[in-house]
Amino acid sequence: MARKVILITGASSGIGRASALAFARQGDDVIALARRVDRLSDLQAQVDALPEPHGALLAVEGDVREAAALQAAVEAGVARFGRLDVLVANAGLGHRGALVEAKWEDVETLLRTNIDGVLHSIRAAVPAMRAGGGGQIILISSVTANLVAPYMALYAASKTFVSSLAASLRLELAGDHIAVTDMLVGRTATEFSEKRLGASGRSGGVGPSSMPVEKVAQAVVEATRRRRSVVVLRLVDRLILLGGRFFPGIVARFVQRQYK
Repeated sequence: MARKVILITGASSGIGRASALAFARQGDDVIALARRVDRLSDLQAQVDALPEPHGALLAVEGDVREAAALQAAVEAGVARFGRLDVLVANAGLGHRGALVEAKWEDVETLLRTNIDGVLHSIRAAVPAMRAGGGGQIILISSVTANLVAPYMALYAASKTFVSSLAASLRLELAGDHIAVTDMLVGRTATEFSEKRLGASGRSGGVGPSSMPVEKVAQAVVEATRRRRSVVVLRLVDRLILLGGRFFPGIVARFVQRQYK
């Protein structure tokens, strides 16, 4: 397969980090964007230590909440690798707790990361993809998208935005030969719950129902081969999506018991 150039946001941990390693392992070049320089340095060392042949990694410090950071990452990546083929818009935060009582700084941080960050990423990446004749955007959404989700409403609503955006953007960019993949991810063994904003609680952490992060990363890689419109990884995640569609009240009560 042809060597690709991949831009991954939120690459310092979780799905982003695992995806960066998976792409580099198969020979693709990666532009890894994140805020935590120490984590990026560690990722760089891991990629450099992979068995040959492997792809190169360009670590870029930046915050997806700032449009200029994404523009700079794309420019640096194109200068280094010559083009951009794939965007993995992965950076995101969770939130737990009642909307009215939530600290405004938490609300703003979540919305600017999960919504503005995705928009900044797309708007920076698409012109470079057009210049190269096409590409692919992979948006990391969640099985909570479109769920009636009391006490996690902010997070679920932000992911509903992401999935809705993917469906519309897919049609807008078809003429540019840019595919858009909506990846609806279920509970995964990452730091997500530890970093979640808002109230603390027992639910939502890593447990028996959590997927290994490597499974999600491999699905991200596979999505660049098949260019599917929507990806759901597990049967249980499909059942959650179906339950939210056909039995929203039952699902809402279950979510409320977990997160209140």
